[in-house]
Amino acid sequence: MGSEQGLVHVLVIEDERDVSALLERHLGGLGCRVTVADTGEEGLELAFAEPPDMVIIDVLLPGIDGREVIRRLRADERTKRCHLVVSSVLNPEDLVELATDELLAKPFRQPAVARLVDSYRNRSSVSQEE
Repeated sequence: MGSEQGLVHVLVIEDERDVSALLERHLGGLGCRVTVADTGEEGLELAFAEPPDMVIIDVLLPGIDGREVIRRLRADERTKRCHLVVSSVLNPEDLVELATDELLAKPFRQPAVARLVDSYRNRSSVSQEE
């Protein structure tokens, strides 16, 4: 994990192409390096091969769902410190049990994505100062 030249590496795990394309555009406009996975299995493979700084995970994925992806990312030494963001249309109260850092409610707009990146950068700069 770790950003190259200050770039935040974000892995987006989202099965809806229009949603992942929108996230990719918003994150790219914020100076992030974005990798996209269409399934939980692909997302885990990419995350373990090159741990990202942040992972945005759709809860309702085919195959391995977002809840299981989150559980596996938190359980693995390589990815347990990644900033995990759950992305969902579900009621936020139904997602409280997930071990994530933040929630990105769908439908989302660019300012919400910008807040996620700012939150990660602020958290990262504080932990580097300690």
